[in-house]
Amino acid sequence: MAKQSRLYVALDFADVLQAEALVAHLNPGECGLKVGKELFTRAGPGLVQRFVAQGFDVFLDLKFHDIPHTVAQACRAACDLGVRVVNVHAFGGRAMLAAARRAVPQTLDAPALIAVTVLTSMDQAALVEVGITRPLAEQAQLLARLANDEGLDGVVCSAWEAAALRQIFIQAEPVIITPGIRPAGSALDDQSRVMTPLEAMAAGASAIVVGRPITRAVHPADVVRSIMASLTEQNSRLSPNARQ
Repeated sequence: MAKQSRLYVALDFADVLQAEALVAHLNPGECGLKVGKELFTRAGPGLVQRFVAQGFDVFLDLKFHDIPHTVAQACRAACDLGVRVVNVHAFGGRAMLAAARRAVPQTLDAPALIAVTVLTSMDQAALVEVGITRPLAEQAQLLARLANDEGLDGVVCSAWEAAALRQIFIQAEPVIITPGIRPAGSALDDQSRVMTPLEAMAAGASAIVVGRPITRAVHPADVVRSIMASLTEQNSRLSPNARQ
């Protein structure tokens, strides 16, 4: 599993041309791109391949959740696109996670295979509405343990759960990607559990996802550079054992 970007820009666009126009202002040496369901459904795999060809790390955020065979086939197809990260939904269960792991080779050029735990838009009340009465943090930990048991590389989770979930994984550097990240002063939009980039990385994230604060900015590349500069400055202050 190769080293990946620390910042993924969420391309949550309905218009392919808008997405491409934004990407034209970004530098693949400074950030990766997250392609989700809306853009992928409109543009298809060809757009993902173009971003990969431009040198971007791509996080294909399709949250595969289906019967094991279907998910395995989808993961194989994702690998063929050359993406850096592919995810499945841990709610699919142990057999589905195991099938996904078998489908994604554990080689240096293969994508990281990670599992979604609890969506950052959900709070405790939202979990109860779908029949889950276990405390949110415990639910995220249960799903992370399933992912670890089946050899996945990490999880997508709220930054609030990042530190606890990092401790669950047996590998030294699990991939912990945290969406719902908002630079200080940004609107929360529809996210319930958020942190700033600095807070998320300090809490144990290996990569963060930032969407609207970048994609709606007048100068998106400047926002990317500002975030990365702050993370680089923080990194230089952290001791090697800061996350132990």
